[in-house]
Amino acid sequence: MPIERADLQAFQLTVELGNFTRAAQALGVTPQAVSRAVARVEAELQVPLFRRNTRHVTPTEAGRVYYAACATALGALAAAEETLRARQDAPTGVVRVSVPTTYGHHRFMPLLAEFCRQHPGVEVEVDISNHNVDFVREGFDLAIRMGELGDASFIARPLGDFTLGVFASPAYLNERGAPQTPDDLHQHRIAVFILPRTGRAMPWALSPGPTLLHLPAAVRVRSDVLGLIGFARAGGGLVQTYHFLVEGELARGELVEVLKPYAGHTRPFSLIYPREALARPAARALVDFWVARARRGAKG
Repeated sequence: MPIERADLQAFQLTVELGNFTRAAQALGVTPQAVSRAVARVEAELQVPLFRRNTRHVTPTEAGRVYYAACATALGALAAAEETLRARQDAPTGVVRVSVPTTYGHHRFMPLLAEFCRQHPGVEVEVDISNHNVDFVREGFDLAIRMGELGDASFIARPLGDFTLGVFASPAYLNERGAPQTPDDLHQHRIAVFILPRTGRAMPWALSPGPTLLHLPAAVRVRSDVLGLIGFARAGGGLVQTYHFLVEGELARGELVEVLKPYAGHTRPFSLIYPREALARPAARALVDFWVARARRGAKG
């Protein structure tokens, strides 16, 4: 008996989102329905695809192999269907998106050009800031956010985990020397980012760990993480930020990574939206595009 596409989609989302409940939220069904769908796939294949406990499901080796094949096949089907739909009923209208400055400048905006070419009838209004928007009151359809998200009223689709490093300019390192261990950081000028939700300084995250350091800071940047990079590039001191944000500065020798043995800690980014957002074809088109690009590991 052939496996139904809906069951494959339930399996795929369970792998990507980590449990039946989140997969059910993304599909708009019950966790029990997702569990039954996965069980049907396992019964047809006659192989267990997940290890289960009371809180989590983890794919088996067979599950990981099958997921890779499913993601490729379902992605190809979705792309073909999107092409056909675009010819017959192209989405139109305005989509309002909130993105943080880090992801917005370096990933969202460069890739948005491709989306606009594919969907000329969709107008995208982008708010690039670290303000946490109120979807209802401010009229946003989608948002991209960093970190762990605890609000179950929204659907969250993972966009990837991004590694952090500690950086400084050659001039600063000539002046003060490079730290060799985390304990040395207390002897350096530090710049930190202020979290908009709490007003508190974001702790530095070092590996192995997670090890979170609350450091005394000479500079506290509130509105734009990119300001930290400008401070470090000018010789101001040490900053911690994402590797993808400073690729150009590292290539040009404007910044140097320090404490490399303690790098590698990651923070996740997610695309979030209220359940009703997907009722609008324009918003659904942007969600589908962005999740597909994230799966492909697109660089911005």
